[in-house]
Amino acid sequence: MIYPEPIEVAIAQLESWWQTLGDRYLFANYSLSPRSLALLLLQKDPGLWQTLQRDQEQCQHLEVLITVTQNQLRQPIGLAIANTRQSQAHAIERAALQETRRARSSLTETLHQLTVNPITGFPILVVILYYGVYKFVGEFGAGELVDRIETFFESQINPLVNHITAQVIPWRPMQDLIANDYGIITLGIRYATAIVLPVVATYFLMFSLLEDSGYLPRLSLMLDRLFKSVGLSGRAVIPMVLGLGCDTMATIVTRTLETKRERLIATFLLSLAIPCAAQWGVIVGLLAQKPAALLFWGGFITAIFIVVGYLTAKLLPGNSGRFYMEVPPLRLPKLRNVLTKTWVRMKWYFLEVLPLFIWASVLIWVGRLTGIFDMIIRGIEPLIASLGMPTQAAPIFLYGFFRRDYGAAGLFDLQQQGSLTGNQLVVAAIVLTLFLPCIAQLQMLIKERGTKTTVAIVLFIFPFAFLMGYLVNFGLTLFGVQF
Repeated sequence: MIYPEPIEVAIAQLESWWQTLGDRYLFANYSLSPRSLALLLLQKDPGLWQTLQRDQEQCQHLEVLITVTQNQLRQPIGLAIANTRQSQAHAIERAALQETRRARSSLTETLHQLTVNPITGFPILVVILYYGVYKFVGEFGAGELVDRIETFFESQINPLVNHITAQVIPWRPMQDLIANDYGIITLGIRYATAIVLPVVATYFLMFSLLEDSGYLPRLSLMLDRLFKSVGLSGRAVIPMVLGLGCDTMATIVTRTLETKRERLIATFLLSLAIPCAAQWGVIVGLLAQKPAALLFWGGFITAIFIVVGYLTAKLLPGNSGRFYMEVPPLRLPKLRNVLTKTWVRMKWYFLEVLPLFIWASVLIWVGRLTGIFDMIIRGIEPLIASLGMPTQAAPIFLYGFFRRDYGAAGLFDLQQQGSLTGNQLVVAAIVLTLFLPCIAQLQMLIKERGTKTTVAIVLFIFPFAFLMGYLVNFGLTLFGVQF
C-alpha cells in the first residue's frame, strides 16, 4: 500500500533507523515488520512511545520527523493513513465484487453523504432544529398545546378544586396543601400535566422520528470532530441529544462512552448546559415571540457548553476515546415504532416527574406553613435583584432548586402575568438553564459518578449559574441592548 509521499519518506527514514538500532528497542517485543512499526510510531502509538522513552534523544528526533511530516500534509497523519487504507479497501472491493443490483439506492446513498458531510450536514441540522425544535416543540408543544391545557386548568380545574376543597376541608392550611396558589393539584399536578407533559410529548415524538429514520448515528459522525474539542467523541452525541429530553435518562446512557474521563465530562456538561425537554421547551415557547432573545439564549448556552467543555477537557488528563459506530440505513420511520417509543418514554418520564412535582408542592407548603419558605425567599431576593430581576421572581429560583423544569414552569406563570421584560426573561432563562440538576438527576449522578464528584459538580454549577446571569445582565445594560 502506497501512502502520500511525506508519509513514505518518513517511513523510509524510520526503516533506516531500525537498521541502525537493531533489536535494542522494538524487535525483541514486537513481531511486526519495520514498515508497520514505522506507521504506528507516526501515529504515536502509546505502547511504542512508552518503550522509546528510554532514549530521550531518539524521541526528540522522532518528534521532529513527525512534525515535518505533518506540516507537509493537509490533514492529520492518522487521518491520512486511514483515508489511504479506506481508498485501497474500496478499490479491492470494486475489483473483487460484481454487483447484480445496487446494494443501496442512489437516493439513500446521496442522503447519507449529505447528512455526514459538515458542509451540507450542518444546514440540514439547522432545518431539523428549526422545524422540529422551534416550530413543533417550541411553538406547537410549548405554545399552542400548553396554552390550551393551561387555560383549561385555570378556567375549569383549579376553580373547581378550590371550591370543593373549601367546602370539604375547613382548615385553611390543609386547603393550601391541596388547592389555592401552591396546592398539590393546582400547582404540582398542573405544572406536570399542563406545562411539562405537552413539551415532553412533542420532543419525544420528534426524537423517535429521528431515531427510527437512522439520522442520529449520522449526526454522531458529523459532530465527532466538534465533540473532540470538548474531550468527547461522536458517540457522546446520543446522550447529549437524549439529554434534551431527560437528563436523568441521558446520565444513565453515558455508560456507553468508552473512557471514565469521557463519562465524567459528559455527565458534567449534561448537568450544566443541557436543558431537559420541559425546561427548554417552555423557554423556547416563552421566547418564541422574541427571535433575537431566543437566538441570544441559544447561542450563549451553546458557547458555555463549548468553552466549559474545552477547559474541562484540558484540565482532565487523558484523551478522547476512539469513535466507531454502526451506521444503519436511512429509512422512512415506521409509525408504530415511533408511537410506541414515544409512549414508553412519555410514560417513564411522567411517572418519574409527577411524584417529584407533588413532593415539591408539599415541601413548598411546609416551607410556607413554617415560614422557612418566606425566609429563604427574603434571603435570595438581593441575589435576584443583582440579576436585574424583580423580587417576585425569587420563588421561581426556589422552584428550580427542586427541579429545573419546575422553575421553568414558574417562569411561564410569571411571564403570563406580564411581570418580566425581555431582558429579564433572557437572564432568568439563562440562570435556570445553567442551574442545579433536578433531584432525580442528582440521585443518578451520585449513583454513576459518586458522592464526591456530584458535590464538586454542584458546588461549581450553583455560583456559576448566577455569575453568568449577573454578567449577562451587566453586559445588556452596559451596551443598552433591549429584547
